Amino acid sequence: MKKTAQLYEGKAKKVFDTDTEGIVIVSYKDDATALDGLKKGTIMGKGTINNRMSNYLMQLLEKEGIPTHFVEELSDRETAVKKVTIVPLEVIVRNISAGHFAQRYGVEEGIVFDEPTIEFSYKNDDLHDPLLNAYHAVALGLADKSEIQLIKSMAFRINDILKEFFKTKKVKLVDFKMEFGRLPDGTIVLADEISPDTCRFWDLETNEKLDKDRFRRDMGGVEDAYEEMYRRVFG
Repeated sequence: MKKTAQLYEGKAKKVFDTDTEGIVIVSYKDDATALDGLKKGTIMGKGTINNRMSNYLMQLLEKEGIPTHFVEELSDRETAVKKVTIVPLEVIVRNISAGHFAQRYGVEEGIVFDEPTIEFSYKNDDLHDPLLNAYHAVALGLADKSEIQLIKSMAFRINDILKEFFKTKKVKLVDFKMEFGRLPDGTIVLADEISPDTCRFWDLETNEKLDKDRFRRDMGGVEDAYEEMYRRVFG
C-alpha cells in the first residue's frame, strides 16, 4: 500500500489517498487548536499518542461488535483506514457535567448524571459547529431517521464499553466526541479518533484532568497528561 495524493489536511490530521481501492492513510500531527481555532499550539508527541491510542480503542470496540473505519496501524503516526463519507454530525456523549455543557447551562463541573446525555453539532467550521437536534439533522439532509437512531444506539453502546474500560485504568470518561462515516454501501461506522483530543479524562481519585483541557485552559502539564493517558492505556 502506497500513499498517493494528499486529500485533506485538518487541525490534527492529514489524509492521503492510496493505491489500494477504498483505503486511505491518516497521518496524525502534533498541532493543537482550541477555542474554535483561535488558539493554536503544539503538543509534542501528541500525534503518536493519539494514533496509537485511537487504534487500540477502535480494535477494542470492534471486538465488542462496533464497526469502525480501522484497517491497520502502519507506523507510530500513520494508520490505514476505510475510506468513508463523514456524516457531518459531531456526536457528543456526556457522563459528567464539564466544558461547554457546564457553561451553557450554568452548572458546576463534576455533576455525575443519572444516565448519559447525547447531543449533536453540525460539523461546519464556517458556522462554528452549531448545536442541532435530530429533526434539524434530518431536515438539513445530514442523515435520515434510521441513521440517526443507529448512530445514537452505537454512541451509547460505545460509551458503555469505553467507560468500563477506562474505569479499569483508574480514569473517568467524562465526555467525548465521536464522528461516524458511511462506507460505499451505506454502512455506518465509527470514524475519526478516540484520544485525549476528543475525550475528557479525569483521574478516578483526584479528578486531575488528563486531556486537551489542559491546553485549552492554559493549565500546563499538557504533554505529561497525554503521556500519562498513554501509560494507563498501554500499561
